[in-house]
Parts: sequence; C-alpha cells; structure tokens
Amino acid sequence: MQYAGIIYDDFSAAPGVCLSFFVQGCPFRCEGCHNPETWDFSGGREFTQGTLDSIIKGLRANGVHRNLCIMGGEPLCPENSFLTRLVVTTVKKELPDTKIYIWTGNTYEDLAIFSDLNMREIFNNADFLIDGPYIQAERDLTLPMRGSRNQRIIDLHEVCHEEA
Repeated sequence: MQYAGIIYDDFSAAPGVCLSFFVQGCPFRCEGCHNPETWDFSGGREFTQGTLDSIIKGLRANGVHRNLCIMGGEPLCPENSFLTRLVVTTVKKELPDTKIYIWTGNTYEDLAIFSDLNMREIFNNADFLIDGPYIQAERDLTLPMRGSRNQRIIDLHEVCHEEA
C-alpha cells in the first residue's frame, strides 16, 4: 500500500486544525488537479504500521484536537479503499471524537451502490464526504472545502441514517 504524504497541522482543508493524509493513485486525473503527483499508483511511499502510528500520534500532538482529512489521489477507488478503511476505522477506534473528512472524485450515489466491506466501514466511520470530480470549468475558490461548484459536502451521518 502506498501513500503520498501527511500534513500534520493543516489549517486550510477543513474546519479547525487537521491532519491531512494523502493516498497515492488516482484513476480520474482531473484537468487542473491540485495534486497530480498523486496520480501514479506506484509512486509515493510505503504505508507501514509506523505510518499509522504516526497518524494517531499526530492527531493527539501537543494536546490540540485535530480533524482527519483523507485526500489523494483517490481514497475510495478499489486500489485505495482498504487503506482508507484501515485509517478511518483505526482513528475512530483510538480517537472516537475525531471528525473525518474524505475527498473523492466519485459521487456519493455511485459509491452508495457498492456494498463491499471496505465501503460500508468507511461510510460507517467517516463523518463527511466531499464528492464529485474537480471540473476546471466550474472552479470556484470561494467554496469551503471544494474546488468546483459541482462538488458537495455530504454529512454521512445524515444520509446513512436516512437510508437505514
């Protein structure tokens, strides 16, 4: 499993102080992508138990509450869904009050039809999904947590509760 990087004190991705984890590999390759260096599935660094320990330690650092942001690359493509599940479930087990935000080029509706264990566990443990591909023609940098107008911020607790 590969990952692209970690920002331990990210103030721009989501509300509050965040730790941002970037997966490696993306099938979408959107024009104008902010992170094209994350497209290659064979790039990045090897994810190890030490990486996971570093994420947990980083979320607790200096007594500051941090949210977790998972970006890419594409966190919810089949090649990365196990890694995303591992990070999300471990963080929720160790730090249940941590808000987890996940960015994906997929739409929620397309992802919701998958009933595999990885996607179910991700949706059960994450808090917010920022969905939809980045579309250069719809670029709008005034939007919080999104780069283009087609993207949405979805509260997974609300949509998953409605579907139950």
